[in-house]
Amino acid sequence: MTYRAETAVDEPDPDGGAASALTQTAARAPGHPGLSTAEVAERVSRGEVNDVPVRSSRSTAEIVRANVFTRFNAIIGILFVIMLAVAPIQDALFGFVIVANTAIGIIQELRAKKTLDSLAVIGEAKPTVRRDGVAAEVPVGEIVLGDLVELGPGDKVVVDGEVVEADGLEIDESLLTGEADPVLKRPGDPVMSGSFVVAGGGAFTATKVGREAYAVQLAEEASRFTLVHSELRSGISQILKYVTWMMIPTAIGLVISQSVVENHDWREAVRRMVGGIVPMVPEGLVLLTSVAFAIGVIRLGRKQCLVQELPAIEGLARVDVVCLDKTGTLTEGGMDVTELRLLDGGAGGVGGAGEAGGAVGADGSGADGSGADGRSEAGADRAGGPGDEAYVRQVLGALGASDPRPNASLQALIDAYPAPDGWNCTAALPFSSARKYSGATLTGPDGAAGGWLLGAPDVLLPAGDPALAEIEELNTQGLRVLLLARTERELDDQRVAEGVEPVALVVLEQRLRPDAAETLQYFADQNVAAKVISGDNAVSVGAVAGKLGLPGAEHTVDARQLPADREEMAAALEEGAVFGRVTPQQKRDMVGALQSRGHNVAMTGDGVNDVLALKDADIGVSMGSGSEATRAVAQIVLLNNSFSTLPSVVAEGRRVIGNIERVANLFLVKTVYSVLLAMLVVCSQVSYPFLPRHLTLLSTLTIGVPAFFLALAPNKERARPHFVRRVMRYSIPAGVIAAVATFATYLIARHVYTGDGARDAETSAATLTLFLISMWVLAIVARPYTWWRIGLVLTMALGFVIVLVTPWLQDFFALKLVGTSMPWTAVGIAAAASVLLEVAWRWVAKRFPA
Repeated sequence: MTYRAETAVDEPDPDGGAASALTQTAARAPGHPGLSTAEVAERVSRGEVNDVPVRSSRSTAEIVRANVFTRFNAIIGILFVIMLAVAPIQDALFGFVIVANTAIGIIQELRAKKTLDSLAVIGEAKPTVRRDGVAAEVPVGEIVLGDLVELGPGDKVVVDGEVVEADGLEIDESLLTGEADPVLKRPGDPVMSGSFVVAGGGAFTATKVGREAYAVQLAEEASRFTLVHSELRSGISQILKYVTWMMIPTAIGLVISQSVVENHDWREAVRRMVGGIVPMVPEGLVLLTSVAFAIGVIRLGRKQCLVQELPAIEGLARVDVVCLDKTGTLTEGGMDVTELRLLDGGAGGVGGAGEAGGAVGADGSGADGSGADGRSEAGADRAGGPGDEAYVRQVLGALGASDPRPNASLQALIDAYPAPDGWNCTAALPFSSARKYSGATLTGPDGAAGGWLLGAPDVLLPAGDPALAEIEELNTQGLRVLLLARTERELDDQRVAEGVEPVALVVLEQRLRPDAAETLQYFADQNVAAKVISGDNAVSVGAVAGKLGLPGAEHTVDARQLPADREEMAAALEEGAVFGRVTPQQKRDMVGALQSRGHNVAMTGDGVNDVLALKDADIGVSMGSGSEATRAVAQIVLLNNSFSTLPSVVAEGRRVIGNIERVANLFLVKTVYSVLLAMLVVCSQVSYPFLPRHLTLLSTLTIGVPAFFLALAPNKERARPHFVRRVMRYSIPAGVIAAVATFATYLIARHVYTGDGARDAETSAATLTLFLISMWVLAIVARPYTWWRIGLVLTMALGFVIVLVTPWLQDFFALKLVGTSMPWTAVGIAAAASVLLEVAWRWVAKRFPA
């Protein structure tokens, strides 16, 4: 099959659809050889290479800085140095704990970085670059200034450049300019990095690479690995701000108080002062949050899930609506031609006009950029008889051969109908999701030329056409139907689809993903509403969704009937579950309408027609086999193309959110009771009851070790908003109860014990009370109980008992219970406080619901 050049380009479509973009098909043959190997080497030596930041991860230096140089590390570090100078090593143990915590954080983030970087290489787009006349895929970072980069549907423009070849090249620049309509590009026109191809093909010369490229200048910082824009992280930052403001005046008062009380022993004053300040710092909270995210990345990485922005793990756990594109998500990318149906009453015979025009229109949702309804209908000339069917098959074969980058629908035609000999394609109209059809002017062996369209039947045929009833029946079976029709108009005519002559129906069977039904059931069980929004025929989409057991699949909505008003659209979206004939702009509008109702929306897709909706959704999820553009804007890429991976992402997000909330309660209860104890000490003008070693022991057994296990444990609780409110509503009353009970024990012990060793006995009694109360807080936070959580609590209790009964540990931690009455008094006070903790736990849940 050969092609003859024939120039024709039309003007942009005033209706907002893609321009008809008819161009010379000869542009498909490489006209420019591109750079030579020597020229590439010369540019590399000059540094004219596309050196761009890696989106998925921070550098090792950034990770180390983020974990080492923190506000709380600075506070703890200064106190650590002071204690090394004036006290035994056991009073400086808290410093070694911080070092260990920081090391763990760095190691886990480096592991996450390694996972992200390796997955990013797998999922990285590799543009086709022409060098020495040969086209080959190269990594984005190896493109040099002046390279000739080829483009096709779904390709992302990776560097700025100037168009050299254009074959119906339509580029969407909305992510950069906000302009919704695709722009028809001609040779000499500029292209900007960050835009993407929606139809046609071509090539451009790179004029700006690396950090000079437009999109990189806009997004270099915003697109890097980051933990911001996360309710969890911002909530913790807010809490730490409150803690800092509480710490400053309390610490100053404690310093003055202990200097006065211990006026004969300045070293003891310093030890008591540091003992009061150190527990105010929730040093492990930020660490465990980072570690929880990092381990989530590693776990998902093992399942071939690339998390391009860490908050996406948290974000997907918060979504209550997931919008699914059918093609490539619920169904696999490939399709099979199952039937070719000639339509009666058509143009008898081919009338000698051996021309076939083809446009593969599909559901507008294919990974290949297939559009509209995804059912490109191919038609055959309408005359019955074996000869006519053979002719139609040739037309379909010629149509398939006319597109250098076929979408899934057209690929099915190519597989079923090989390219015939003697046919020429003189002009082509690329498929567009906005148009929902494509076309070509074909010349047959007899020299007669004619225009053909291939696309969505309900777009190409007028309402009431007899063929639509037949098509509707096929759609109800979940089949994709494409109409092949003949047109008398020129392909560059804006009205080319009007008055077409239907010739044949091409029936395509879609392959359902084996894991789709189970995944949809998971979302239903989790009260996450699933909305299928597709460019395909609504009835066909509903039939597919029905086979997968989607609730409400029998009530389908044709998106062309949706109201334009956002509020009315949102109401329709909340009622319906399956929407067909959705345009790319409508997908974006639908996401926005749902968000306007307060929904957290996730969008999955793999085609170029999904890009705008993916970008606007709270969480965008792309298949690894999707177009370059979809993978670039998505926060999560499923490299194994498995829809069933999504529940794993949700589970990781819930684990992070739910467990960090548990851990935050532990840390903040400690901070509250530490601040309040310090205030009580200042007001009472007594020695601070603890040395640093005592609180290091308590923190390790009741917070540090348990928090590490709790933060990484499975957690299926649904994520809820108002993180700060829920944490503070319990940690404040619990901290107050712990502080008052501990201080009461300490004051009683001061009256009970006298003489040598009295101070150690007082401290030991207060430590026992505080430990028991802290253990009860841990027991509450660890609910609901499992065997390992019960074991964790009992192990921590056993650790404290071992310290109390082991002589050398008693000496090391300066802990020794004296007598029987005071220790049992301490236990009794702790028991009463634990009852109050239980009451407070239940009361705040009812009084201050989150």
